[in-house]
Amino acid sequence: MRNSGDSPRSRRLNAAAETALVPLLLALLATAAAAWVFRHGYVLYWGDAQAHLNASRSLIDSRTPGYDQVGTPWLPLLHVICLPFVTNDWLWSTGLAGTIPVACCFVIAGTFFYWAARDAYGNSLSAIVVLACFALNPNVLYLASIPMTEIVFLAGLSVLLFSMLRFRATGRTQFLLLGTAASWSMSLTRFDGWFLIPFAALGFALFAGRRRWPVLIGLGLAASLAPLYWLAHSWWQSSNPLDFYNGPYSAAAIQGTASYPGLHNWPLAFRYYAEAGRLVAGWALVILGAIGVLCAALRKTAFPILFLLLPPAFLVWSLHSSKVPIFVPTLWPHSYYNTRYGIPVTVVAAFAIGAIVPILPAKSRRLGLLLPVVCVAFWVWHASPENWVCWKESQVNSVSRRAWTHAAANFLRAHYHAGQGILEGDGDIPGIFCNAGIPFRETLNIGNGPAWLAATSRPDLIHRELWAIAQSGDFVSKALQRGRPPVYRIVKIIQVKGAPDLEIYRRDDFAAILRDKAESPSRQ
Repeated sequence: MRNSGDSPRSRRLNAAAETALVPLLLALLATAAAAWVFRHGYVLYWGDAQAHLNASRSLIDSRTPGYDQVGTPWLPLLHVICLPFVTNDWLWSTGLAGTIPVACCFVIAGTFFYWAARDAYGNSLSAIVVLACFALNPNVLYLASIPMTEIVFLAGLSVLLFSMLRFRATGRTQFLLLGTAASWSMSLTRFDGWFLIPFAALGFALFAGRRRWPVLIGLGLAASLAPLYWLAHSWWQSSNPLDFYNGPYSAAAIQGTASYPGLHNWPLAFRYYAEAGRLVAGWALVILGAIGVLCAALRKTAFPILFLLLPPAFLVWSLHSSKVPIFVPTLWPHSYYNTRYGIPVTVVAAFAIGAIVPILPAKSRRLGLLLPVVCVAFWVWHASPENWVCWKESQVNSVSRRAWTHAAANFLRAHYHAGQGILEGDGDIPGIFCNAGIPFRETLNIGNGPAWLAATSRPDLIHRELWAIAQSGDFVSKALQRGRPPVYRIVKIIQVKGAPDLEIYRRDDFAAILRDKAESPSRQ
């Protein structure tokens, strides 16, 4: 006797096919996106992408490699998952060492959002719609191809949401454990994860029946281990457990006393965040997502949507209270900064669109497949990367940095020899060595602690490095020019519009004087 389409065996086969097909298609999509980004040279456009990659490399390639290189300003998970790849010089210098693990996180995020939507709406068609609306967004695909934290965070968020919905359906402890692990990954990637801990514990507790209080307290305490670890880590590294919040490299310190739209102003904070979300998601996704929210409310399936609204709520709060500005080209001052924070809007809107499908008449539900077509058509109509706000921000804000990085790397390729040593300033300067393929163990930087402090405090006494690189006016630049006479002299000045002069120094020893006495510093 033949099995019907609704037989248990048929359902198992369909589930197995979905389990294999969804991550496979996502992997192919991620590979295509990464190949396009790599071919056009966009992998390290974002300054933070370069910095994340270099932070990972410094863990194994430094004068003082090891745990102390973790630092405090950035949470460590992205740097850790890049470690297997940054050991390869080519993958490191091209940025692919960051592309590979982040693309894998994109596959995880898409797969678990698919299964969470299938659980939430009770059908595969809704899940397909959710997945397509999320995964085919060009801003998402760009961030899935570069070493940034947003997609890594979404991987944890998707697993947490899936675990919560599975726990609601089955009550199995294994989903509590999976949800705790997902919370740890989020809390070690972005501080949004810390904010979500009490809400995640409450969400699991709502579905725990008689175990409500043990689940609420137990999961809350277990998930809090990740933030507690980072507080202890920050105390160990800097004697300040809140160094990541109020230390010299925190967002508050970077912003300083400068004001911005939305600071201590809730309506403006919401407006700027909403505009960033619209630019990232696109009008079509936002409008259909709003309709989806209404449909979910009618069918009482709004719980996952409400949970996915928490990251946007945290970012609005950060914009209002934590000196985390967002600048968008459509609002004053008409510039680009932190536009990628609109990515959670894409996630919640895509998930909400899945709620439209069950509302459609049973015979017409396949028309729901037109929903992602509409969303994608918006981007096809605006096909140029110039309209992809996350890419555009990385391009606009990196013009000067890319220019002086490339020029300095070319100079070092021509003049630097292994073992000579380079004393370096802070900021984006390590990107020069990544571009030039010079290992970090050849450099002396602030992460090397006492040796760097000694060399910058008394360069007239401690000057083993033959070369030094600094930006005009920074700490190292001032230190090298304090001595009388200076031990190092400028041999190259790289001038780029919109950036401080980049100064390349060489130790002024007798051999250098003989070689260079007839030359003066060249300028570019």
